[in-house]
Parts: sequence; structure tokens; C-alpha cells
Amino acid sequence: MQKLSSSYLKYKICVSGAAETTHCAEGTLEKGKELGREIVRHNGVLVTGATSGTPYWAAIGAKEEGGISIGFSPAASEKDHVRKYRMPVDYFDIIVYTGFGYSGRNLLLTRAADAVIFVCGRMGTLNEFTIAFEDSKPLGVLIGTGGTADMVRDIIKKSHRPFRKIVYDTDPKKLVEKLIELVKKEKIVSPPPAKQRFCKIA
Repeated sequence: MQKLSSSYLKYKICVSGAAETTHCAEGTLEKGKELGREIVRHNGVLVTGATSGTPYWAAIGAKEEGGISIGFSPAASEKDHVRKYRMPVDYFDIIVYTGFGYSGRNLLLTRAADAVIFVCGRMGTLNEFTIAFEDSKPLGVLIGTGGTADMVRDIIKKSHRPFRKIVYDTDPKKLVEKLIELVKKEKIVSPPPAKQRFCKIA
């Protein structure tokens, strides 16, 4: 008899960022790609809004590293995803078509993740940040990428709402490592004895 391990569960890490990146700092897209790679290297599954820009580059990095990439679309179908929202379908293993528009998609996206990383960003990224903040998700901020990401520290300070589940870094690898440590603290170490299952070895 061999006990099945619960360690097969992977970390679901969301990358939130700008779909339109002309305002982002130089090198942001490459850093987004490296985030995707590092998430996979640290036993993670990448989750994004199935969009272009920095989340898309994270998806490229995740697939180049041989990992899993899951997208949450605001569209109700693949046809609307491509034609109405003009979003990509490549570099994803699964796309969940929520049919809830951007605001509904953002809620499902952040709640489906164990943690959220912010890279550059605009108003949609800010929306995802506030949802994840209110849900007390572990958060990571890739600073030096411009846009929303570089405003997060100041937003928290001026909101007068202390928040300890957040890490900052300019380096994708170090940021993912810091964030994973926060995520581990949220995890159940082992399942209750009554829930454990066993399998026979032939």
C-alpha cells in the first residue's frame, strides 16, 4: 500500500499586466516572458486574462519552459474571443470563456489563482489588483516596469490599509521565489487522515 501524496498540486500564479504596452518600461515584455519561465520552474501553472501584452509574453515563457498556461477570457466563445475582443489563442493549453466581460473575468481570474503578479499595467490591472487585495491574495509586484505596477506601493500607503502579503522586486526570478514563499504559508500542509486515499502497487 502506498499513500498518494498531496504534493502533486501545482501553484496557480496569475500574471496581470498591460495588454497595450507602449507606456511600459523598456524590457518589460522580456521580463514578462521570464516570469512565465520562472513560474513553471517553481512548480507553477501560469494563469492570465488570455490577452495580449505582458500576460501574453508570460504565456510564451511558460510554454517555452514546457509548462501549463491557462487563460480566462472575457468572451463567451472562441469566436467572440478572437473577433470581438481581438485576443490570441496561441500559447494556451486551456482558455476558459467566462462570458462575463472584463470586470467579471477579472474577478474569476484572480480568485482562481493562488497568487497574483503585477507587471506594468493600466486600469484593468488596477481592477485586478484591488480585487486580489480585498481577497487577501499573496501579491507580487515587478517594479521598474511602469504603469500600475510602479504605483502599487504608493496606492497601498495612501489607502491607509496595511497589507503584509505583498512582495516587490525588479528581478522576475527573485520575485517568483519571494511570492512562492508567501503562497506556501497559505497551503494546507497535509490532508486530514479521513480524506487520505491509498492505492495498491501491482
